Amino acid sequence: MLPLIVFQIQELLLEDDTNPFGNWFQRLDPVSGVRVQVALARIEQGNLASIKWFEGIGEIKIHWGPGLRIYVAKMEMHIILLLGAGTKGTQDKDIKQALHRWQQFKKRKSGKGNQTWH
Repeated sequence: MLPLIVFQIQELLLEDDTNPFGNWFQRLDPVSGVRVQVALARIEQGNLASIKWFEGIGEIKIHWGPGLRIYVAKMEMHIILLLGAGTKGTQDKDIKQALHRWQQFKKRKSGKGNQTWH
């Protein structure tokens, strides 16, 4: 039997203490929220097959409603950082924001050593 790899999912906090993923998630309808939770539970269990990686970040597509998207980055050995989310219609803008947030996060982390996720 293969060893089980478990990931911890953390949400990015911006410098002004806002939480892009959390703010987006709170606006979802209940069914969409459950679908997002199921996708994240699969990732926590080590199933990263649904993530498309590019430029240091990953995109999770959830084929539901407007085409939900979640943007993530892998930190350390077993931490997945939620950078933000959106829909297929806002995908280009959301990817740019996620890339920017990831770059800013890495700068903050290397400069301060403070925790910028929860």
